[in-house]
Amino acid sequence: MADLIYRPRRTRRSEAMRDLVAQAQLAPRNLVQPLFVVPGAGVKQPIEALTGQFHLSPDTAAQMAKEIRAAGVPAVLLFGLPPHKDAVGSYAARADAPVQEAVRRIKDAVPELVVICDLCLCEYTDHGHCGVLREDGGVDNDATLPLLMQAAVSQAEAGADVVAPSDMMDGRVGALRRALDETGFHETAILSYAVKYRSAFYGPFREAAGSAPKEGDRSTYQMDFRNGREALREARLDVAEGADMLLVKPGLPYLDVLQSVRAATELPVGAYHVSGEYAMLEAAAGRGLIDRDMAVTESLYAMRRAGADFIVTYYALEWAQRGLCR
Repeated sequence: MADLIYRPRRTRRSEAMRDLVAQAQLAPRNLVQPLFVVPGAGVKQPIEALTGQFHLSPDTAAQMAKEIRAAGVPAVLLFGLPPHKDAVGSYAARADAPVQEAVRRIKDAVPELVVICDLCLCEYTDHGHCGVLREDGGVDNDATLPLLMQAAVSQAEAGADVVAPSDMMDGRVGALRRALDETGFHETAILSYAVKYRSAFYGPFREAAGSAPKEGDRSTYQMDFRNGREALREARLDVAEGADMLLVKPGLPYLDVLQSVRAATELPVGAYHVSGEYAMLEAAAGRGLIDRDMAVTESLYAMRRAGADFIVTYYALEWAQRGLCR
């Protein structure tokens, strides 16, 4: 066998050689850290469902934002828990909502950090759905759009660099682009959750954000996990309506979809490494079943390899601080 011509192991024989020929690279600049913002001051409360994550008041969110930027992570994604909920999620558009206050404080403290605001009503409605309910219990797509438009403008007024609609209402990207442009926020970008599946992997997030539906589920507006080609249609519609970036959610169970979306558009494409994926890794590592550092790093690289330009992950700050992105 000494006369073998092809020996792929030649480029694996040292760490330096492996680094030289690596297809995918992972750096802190490829990551986005989610933050959960709550009312109050001085709050940094551990989230039971998400080990190592916290509920933060706007002031402590700004403090953490300094750490995040110092670690080389360029962006945060903000979720808000309001002090009051109602049928139409009115707090989402209030200037004094926790997210809007956190945006102002973060931009004052770390103006160069990119602040992305999740845009959905599920955290703000008393029924937990992502839009206005009809009498029959279904979500009214068109009645929801004006409320999302108001919330987007409110987030932009607070200083958000990016609004990120995650509601999966039809036509919302075009509606948000019009609302932002008509109010002078031409520079505010839209990161569309273009491909968001109805998934069991959101469980810990819904507990952390208090956003689980009280009745029914989201199968009439979030995507069916049996469908892959539909993701391309959703992505193309959002591109046509004016999205600046696209997001695929969840990440690891949908690497095939991520790869297809990446091939179908020239826009930046991200993946959301969601709460259920995070919780599974933490649970397995906690029982000593996997090497935590290796498993997390391998997971992040899988999404980069599939085409993600950036990854929203609860590991962003830790992996950047510990130098595990390389």
